[in-house]
Amino acid sequence: MGQAKEKFVSMNAPQSLKIVRQAAPLRQQVVDGLRAAIISGRLAPGQRLTEPELTQMMDVSRTVIREALRQLETEGLIELIPNKGPVVRELSIDEAQDLYNIRAVLEGHATRLFVENADQALVKKLDEALQVVVAAYKEENSDKVLETKNQFYDVLYEGAGSGTLSEMLASLHARVWRWRALGLSHPNRSASRSKESMKNLRAILAAIKKADASTAERITREEAHKAAEEVMRLLAS
Repeated sequence: MGQAKEKFVSMNAPQSLKIVRQAAPLRQQVVDGLRAAIISGRLAPGQRLTEPELTQMMDVSRTVIREALRQLETEGLIELIPNKGPVVRELSIDEAQDLYNIRAVLEGHATRLFVENADQALVKKLDEALQVVVAAYKEENSDKVLETKNQFYDVLYEGAGSGTLSEMLASLHARVWRWRALGLSHPNRSASRSKESMKNLRAILAAIKKADASTAERITREEAHKAAEEVMRLLAS
């Protein structure tokens, strides 16, 4: 990945990032808010993130901001540049391709484990999660599509029954989150890609119901590779 360009954009929109207190831990709320701002582009690649401004914008302590920035660094969304501090990481085509390749292998294995380990209650839960994804696609709401697809895959990982694999995939998904959001919301997104994705998810579920682990794993990998192809195309455009 090339070195991030210095780009200091004054963050004069505190209302857009200010935290509304909820039941979730405050640090997690800050992480979620900053992550969403990075994914949406409100915090642009290369943009410096200064603790004083973030503290004022989000109305939280500097300690909470530091903890949130450390989490986002772990997720690969920001990086620490000497003499500059934290900046939003630039999007790298090579890195995205590498992560999607890893995602295809791990998700494929998770699907195979789901077939081998999940009970009928989890199969039903996965079916219900897919119906929610279908509804989100019909609404043409990219944020909701991303959220509901995450829920679908969360059930898939739950049914796989491997805590280690779930942790690896959670970390991986955090790092590919921006690219997945790009693939779903970009104005040049291929209209056929959404239909293809839904077809693949339905085929995965059908193979799971037939206890066909090999087919389920193969289609899961194909879906990840197709998603990568779309993201690569959009990044290059």
